Amino acid sequence: MQTLKLVAVSAGLSAPSSTRLLADRLAKAAEERLTEQEYAVEVQVVELRDLAVDIAKNFVTGFPSGELEAAIDTVTGADGVIAVTPVFTASYSGLFKSFFDLIAPDALTGKPVLIAATGGTARHSLVLDHALRPLFAYLRALVVPTAVYAASEDWGSGGDDYTDGLPSRINRAGRELAEFVAARPARETEDDEVVPFEQQLADLRLD
Repeated sequence: MQTLKLVAVSAGLSAPSSTRLLADRLAKAAEERLTEQEYAVEVQVVELRDLAVDIAKNFVTGFPSGELEAAIDTVTGADGVIAVTPVFTASYSGLFKSFFDLIAPDALTGKPVLIAATGGTARHSLVLDHALRPLFAYLRALVVPTAVYAASEDWGSGGDDYTDGLPSRINRAGRELAEFVAARPARETEDDEVVPFEQQLADLRLD
């Protein structure tokens, strides 16, 4: 059975935080959908609040700490990424942006990404299309159609697949991420044989 890796990046600053709660619920929705399709799923969460000092030092020194490097490798090695940020001054947080600034420009190319944000009022929901979607478009990620914004009042809302409450948006976005992840070719592993380019040319001449 193929094992798929989902990584949720949470930029929440408090513990616990609504940002981490949203990240967990989105990951669970995607995991449940992939499990229904008979995939084994491994879910990891990267808490940026724990890496804040390391991220700042990386900008000054140019070198990541071991923990920061491991977090970057976890994100870039995932089959699907869930990126969740709180809204500060009508945009993503500086911590969130700083982390993704440290990721190589081509490391997320073609990778399914689900974007989400949390904030105090619904008026900040435009951050999804005005800030987050352009950021991941620049990184050439494959952003799923449904983005999720959770305002404070949304946490008490009900809803199902036929309404637009927070639970239904979470389920819809999770399903979309799962479909995108399942549709991607299997990742190469370290055990996969790599044939040198010269050998490939030689084989073609023999055909």
